[in-house]
Amino acid sequence: MRTRTCILLAVVIVSNAFGNVVLGHGMREVGDISSYSPLNLIRSGIGSLSNPWVVAGVVLLATFFAAHTLLLSWADLSYVLLVTSIGYVLVVLLGATLLDETVTPLRWAGALLIAAGVGVVGSTPESTVEVKK
Repeated sequence: MRTRTCILLAVVIVSNAFGNVVLGHGMREVGDISSYSPLNLIRSGIGSLSNPWVVAGVVLLATFFAAHTLLLSWADLSYVLLVTSIGYVLVVLLGATLLDETVTPLRWAGALLIAAGVGVVGSTPESTVEVKK
């Protein structure tokens, strides 16, 4: 695998996982958004956008989106989506450690199964199609 692909895979995985965790933390601080009245939605939106954790999460997820888009121009979709799914395992780990979430043994087993699948897919070529320019 090329170095640039490895680096971008790391950026995609880390920015997605940390972006979701940071956004989740920020939204917990914002509180429950259970009313769909326009006034309450506007208040919740302003509260969300003024929370630094939410803003940081959005920035990280925008970074993820840009890096993911670039990565898809270099490698097969079936490779990228499967390899970057290791981010799900990272989210479980971060959720348990940083957000103090309770993760059941069955959920850990699922995360380990994903990790094993990523190992299998990661051993295959990143691109099977030659891109013509």
